[in-house]
Amino acid sequence: MKTALITGVTGQDGSYLAEFLLEKGYDVHGLIRRSSVDYRERIAHLEGKPHFHLHFGHMGDSMSLIKVVNKVRPDEIYNLAAQSHVQVSFDSPEFTADVDATGVLRVLEAVRAAGLEKTCRIYQASTSELYGKVEEVPQNENTPFHPYSPYAVAKLYGFWIVKEYREAYNMFCCSGILFNHESERRGETFVTRKITLAAARIAQGLQDCLYLGNLSSLRDWGYAKDYVECMWLILQNKKPEDFVIATGVQHSVREFAYYAFKHAGIELKFEGEGLNETGTCVAVSGSAPKSLVGKVLVRVSEDFYRPTDVVNLWGDPTKAKKELGWDPAKTSFEQLVKIMVDSDMAKVASEGAAAKVRTNLAEYLEKGVVK
Repeated sequence: MKTALITGVTGQDGSYLAEFLLEKGYDVHGLIRRSSVDYRERIAHLEGKPHFHLHFGHMGDSMSLIKVVNKVRPDEIYNLAAQSHVQVSFDSPEFTADVDATGVLRVLEAVRAAGLEKTCRIYQASTSELYGKVEEVPQNENTPFHPYSPYAVAKLYGFWIVKEYREAYNMFCCSGILFNHESERRGETFVTRKITLAAARIAQGLQDCLYLGNLSSLRDWGYAKDYVECMWLILQNKKPEDFVIATGVQHSVREFAYYAFKHAGIELKFEGEGLNETGTCVAVSGSAPKSLVGKVLVRVSEDFYRPTDVVNLWGDPTKAKKELGWDPAKTSFEQLVKIMVDSDMAKVASEGAAAKVRTNLAEYLEKGVVK
């Protein structure tokens, strides 16, 4: 039985990877931060399983990382922990650098301190944001980097320090350059989840309008559940190399919104340009209210534009397909959007039912029906 340590196990990717490795027969250990707020809902169903273990630590604390690595002595480490929100990195650049840049160095040094540099394989979650102000499309492993946010700059340090330790100490450490990957477990502040939640709420009469930033931004979106398989394949490879993880297909934020609303039963028509662009409901189906027809449901807000914005990310997964045998087309773009919308439609319906119960109970209490 192999032993794996996952940092960032409570996140979208970490939860899927934990499930994947448990199915592969691994003994899985996850690193979590201490918090007074419970943020473990993505892995709650795994807690209590005999081969799933959690350890407290922090990417900003080298001693805690050394202790965990010494205790677990993993065969594989998947470093997924990060401050991963690009917009937040402009507001908290120092914290982002400490976790996303220096944190990678701390993991590598923890492995060396434990004397595992010859036996432990390390995967570093890198990002397509490294390409930033892109110099060619699509982007592959040889495309020059041009980071365009504090997040991307921090991740670039992580990428290069992994490469340096691979060459300087002959360690099996690799970076997966992941393009945008989404799922029903994506955080609600990320644009894709923001869109699917809004589509579900508008379709159920609980929200009036969705405000977005640049609708013309282009991204290569894949399904996170498929991408964790490629992470694992990278560490099963004969030699340590870096790989682009992407679908090779590109879509705009506008397209994502169109298909999300369509799956929620709302047909949108986009008109105008830039800040004046709007998405108007032209037809409804299913249970979506007919009163939505003719209403503007999507608007653009300058508040959601970034100081420097990456507008054209498009990955070339040829190397991963050829050398690892990975299939990037397992889940299509429309299937991904549907999975997310279906999940959020159920979530919103459940929340609406619970809110109705609370309202009714409050009314009964006020009237003295229930004591």
